[in-house]
Amino acid sequence: MMRSMLPIADDDDLLTPLPIVTPRLELTTFTLRAMRATLGADLATAAREIDAEVPADLRERLGELFEMRSIQVLTDPSSLAWLARAMVMLDPATGRRRMVGSVGFHAPPSGEPPHVEVGYHVEPEFRRRGLATEAVRAMLDWAAGQGIHRFRATVAPTNAASMATAARFGFQQVGLHWDEIDGEELVLEAEWPAPGEEPA
Repeated sequence: MMRSMLPIADDDDLLTPLPIVTPRLELTTFTLRAMRATLGADLATAAREIDAEVPADLRERLGELFEMRSIQVLTDPSSLAWLARAMVMLDPATGRRRMVGSVGFHAPPSGEPPHVEVGYHVEPEFRRRGLATEAVRAMLDWAAGQGIHRFRATVAPTNAASMATAARFGFQQVGLHWDEIDGEELVLEAEWPAPGEEPA
């Protein structure tokens, strides 16, 4: 479900989107401050920015991504709503808010017809719980609410879990792609909502 963007004062003077809320997750935007803090190994500030505990290896896992995304935001502040979000989960028993993964689009919509590319990961200890499926569905529904119905994903052919997640949304292979870091990847595309599906 999508909630409107509200201006929230921060040192970067950007509009920070409110979280997208699912039954188990809060998809919270990584602000420019959170990305810069992570790149500077200041995980305490990154955690405050998303109001959740972050993994100790956040910089190693997402540092390269944040380098790219921070440049995108500085170039086009309105792109922030489309980019990286933390999957934040509340443990009702302890009250702990923990980052359990990340999800987002690589860039705002582009092309004809307009489309976006989705990416996602779940921390190892939280896998096999359907969290990636829940987060991706929320992001596709959010984008569909913005009028975007064409989606792309690039997945390593050996990544069975990501392939299974993509298949749940009707993604089908349309080509191959070579990534300098990840090597060969399958290029997948899908329409959303799929026939017979309705966005949440």
